[in-house]
Amino acid sequence: MNHIKFLRLLALLEGISYLLLMGICVPLKYIWEIPEPTYPVGLAHGVLFVAYCVWVLIVTLQKKWSFGTMMLAGVASLLPFGTFVADKKIFLKEVEA
Repeated sequence: MNHIKFLRLLALLEGISYLLLMGICVPLKYIWEIPEPTYPVGLAHGVLFVAYCVWVLIVTLQKKWSFGTMMLAGVASLLPFGTFVADKKIFLKEVEA
C-alpha cells in the first residue's frame, strides 16, 4: 500500500471516529449521563488524529505538495466531514494521477 492510499484510509477512519465521538459519545455523556463510551472512542480518535496529521506531513514531503495543500488537508481533520471532503478533493486526485 503506498503512502497516499494509506492516507486515504487514515482520513476515512479519522473522519468516522470524529463523527462517532461528536455524534454519539458526547450526547450520551452530557445528555443521558452515560460517559463510558467516551474514553475508548476518544482515545481511538486521538490516535487516529495524530496519525493522520503525521501522515499528511509524510505525503506532503513525498508528493511535494504546496504549503496550502498541506494546510487544507490538516484543517480538514478539525472539521466534521472534513476528511471526507479532503479525500474527494485532494487525495483521490493524487491516486488518479
